[in-house]
Amino acid sequence: MAVQPIRLFGDPVLRKPALEVVDFDKELHKLVADLTDTMLEAPGAGLAAPQLGVSLRVFTWNVDGEIGHLINPDLTLSEEIQDGGEGCLSLPDITYDCRRALSVVARGFDMHGEPVTIEGSELLARAIQHETDHLDGILFIDRLDTAARKAAMKEIRESEWFGLEKPTVKISPHATNGFGF
Repeated sequence: MAVQPIRLFGDPVLRKPALEVVDFDKELHKLVADLTDTMLEAPGAGLAAPQLGVSLRVFTWNVDGEIGHLINPDLTLSEEIQDGGEGCLSLPDITYDCRRALSVVARGFDMHGEPVTIEGSELLARAIQHETDHLDGILFIDRLDTAARKAAMKEIRESEWFGLEKPTVKISPHATNGFGF
């Protein structure tokens, strides 16, 4: 399919809860392919549909050579906790230790509408939780303690990429009557 641009921190789509998928059609198959291609090209351990500007509950992952996707995920988290470095393709070059459940059972659907259950621990569990957070409008920096979140925000504001995605105003190529219309 095609590699797509990844939305960066500050894009409103990253803060909105995504909608449940109800149509398991060719458009959904294309979205899963685009997510996979973009994630692999980046490269990343996961990518959620809102990161491509699509507000649907779909994500992909690539952990330890296993590539997969999940639609409309529902997670059951372990009580055991892991701490570890976490980054995000929507926050380039920003990595902080983040607390997550050590293991997860994720239930949802594949792109054909078939029910699936994914069980994972450590990095896979982290990736599934991170991508599911994206579907809820949550970024990993929201899960940091106050001091780390403050440091992350400072680093984001000072980054070269922050604020680059601004709307552009296009001038009409058509003649105007001098009154702006």
